Amino acid sequence: MPIFIAGSGKCFHLETSHSPFYNVLKRSVTMTYITSLEMANKIGKTKRWVNDCCAKGLVQGAYKEGNRWLIPADTRWKVGSENRYAPLPIGVSNFELAISDYYYVDKTALIKDVIDYRPQVALFLRPRRFGKSLNLDMLKTFFEKNADSKADLFSGTNIWRQGSKYTNEQGKYPVIYFTFKDIKFSNWDETLINLKNTIQLEYRRHSNILESPNIQQIDKDFFSSVVDGTLNSALWVTTLSRLSEMLHLAEEESVFILIDEYDTPIQQGHTNGFYDEVVAFMRNLLSGGLKDNPHLHMAFLTGILRVAKESIFSGLNNLYVSSVLEKRYSEFFGFTESEVKKILNDYGCGNKLTEIKNWFDGYKFGDTEIYNPWSVLNYVDAECIPKAYWQSTGSNDVIGELLSKGDTKLLDEVRGLLLGGSKKAYVDTAVIYPEVIKNPSSVFSFLLMGGYLTIEQSETMFDGNMMCELKIPNKEIQLVYEKEILSRQDSMMTQDRAIAFQTALMTGDAIELQNVLQSFLKETISYYDAAAEGFYHGLILGLSATLYRYYEIQSNREAGNGRFDIRLKARDTINPNFIIEVKSVKDELPETKIKDKLTACAEQAVLQIDAKDYAMDLQGEVRKIGVAFWKKNCVVISK
Repeated sequence: MPIFIAGSGKCFHLETSHSPFYNVLKRSVTMTYITSLEMANKIGKTKRWVNDCCAKGLVQGAYKEGNRWLIPADTRWKVGSENRYAPLPIGVSNFELAISDYYYVDKTALIKDVIDYRPQVALFLRPRRFGKSLNLDMLKTFFEKNADSKADLFSGTNIWRQGSKYTNEQGKYPVIYFTFKDIKFSNWDETLINLKNTIQLEYRRHSNILESPNIQQIDKDFFSSVVDGTLNSALWVTTLSRLSEMLHLAEEESVFILIDEYDTPIQQGHTNGFYDEVVAFMRNLLSGGLKDNPHLHMAFLTGILRVAKESIFSGLNNLYVSSVLEKRYSEFFGFTESEVKKILNDYGCGNKLTEIKNWFDGYKFGDTEIYNPWSVLNYVDAECIPKAYWQSTGSNDVIGELLSKGDTKLLDEVRGLLLGGSKKAYVDTAVIYPEVIKNPSSVFSFLLMGGYLTIEQSETMFDGNMMCELKIPNKEIQLVYEKEILSRQDSMMTQDRAIAFQTALMTGDAIELQNVLQSFLKETISYYDAAAEGFYHGLILGLSATLYRYYEIQSNREAGNGRFDIRLKARDTINPNFIIEVKSVKDELPETKIKDKLTACAEQAVLQIDAKDYAMDLQGEVRKIGVAFWKKNCVVISK
């Protein structure tokens, strides 16, 4: 059969389709080929699995070009009988493993932006578990010069479709990579030992440079003293700059420096009392490697807080800070809605978008709507069971500390957020750990940077920071506040008590509700010098707040012909509404008169609900509850 090759002016006649030359021409003329990664994404398998099938001859028409397999795009996949979908990369921060053995959400376009913008030093600030470590390892895998090429890992990805300007950068540079994510120790001595160990491991990884004729003996001696731990204690802070110099000399290319979770040791220092020591070490280590370093090509760091006011980045005029406020790079950390839709469709749960949006969406990075990637993957992996997956991934110690030490105003503002409100606050992206405790205005900056709040509206201020309207992003974080944060503000408000209160209220059991409150008072009222009506009101409001998922919690608002104390307005038509009126008896009473007096006051409270028509605008069933208190005693009347 004759085959014409465009532009060649020649016609080839092949007599048999079994000719190898025929197969080559057929590939170039009549077939469209895709990479094994593209095929893996198409059929819901891993790249490694597809490559294995090709190597075993199970894929008709597949052939190997260099290190990568190419497969006819119209191949009808019939090999294998395993489950259709690849495993989800929950907790996987190794890029090569993620892209080869797991379902991979392609974030390689970050590499294109890095090459285009070329920030000499960039700091990516995002909440924990939003893909920082995986992205940093992706940069390492792409840019690092290796004996074995890693180019095949990127074939079929977004970056590989961008042209030679970008693909020529792959595997070109020496890379220094530190991760401090596991430096979590309770004292400075152990922290320093493990910081040194991290440095030693990276030196060992680059031991091949000692064979370079460009490395002088004095550098080899320094290198050896790092590896064997005999380096003078004052010189450990110079190890980053010295390694970059030696790599540049040996490889004759400038160096990438990548540091993951640089601020983890700093947070531990704040929590455990060695803050000054760890800040001094990190300041000197990083400034030596990043400031005016002629051997540096680019550097990327990840963390949650900038810690700028501690001068860790002092003098770094080339520093670009990518926080949750910045538009650039905003889509690369966390999942966008289109990515979430694809995951749901690929795993057969496309009808769950509304639920997953309510639970794990709500973040706004720059101008991009972002879902929590850790929670999305866990949700899909758990067959779409919604719960707070993120709260168990790290410590909320700093937030627990600030709420336990916060004043009444701060606690009221946090309660307001939990009940669905918002807070207007000045957001300083350079907030530091000590300020979180000392300066109440910095609390909300920390909560935003840590992923506990999101931006509803914002306005840029004269100093480059923002005045933002902040709110809790989704149901998952509401649960985090309830279980991990608000519960720490007061040891009295235990989860058991909250559940007992909810059960008695929802079942309409006035006697059990009275018993719950009575027990609570006997155990806790000694914490207070006086028990005014405001205390009792706050007590019931705090217990009611745990029902926010089902009710709009309202307090001291106008309705009907007056102002009610507490109202629980059902969010659906199934649950009843509640109006709770609180009375406090201030007179001294003999033991024999207490119950009668409290009963009369509680009945009066119920009558007031009717008389003032507090239920006027409520739809559906309304339950009216009067509660009267005297010191450690109470009576509940329900109607």
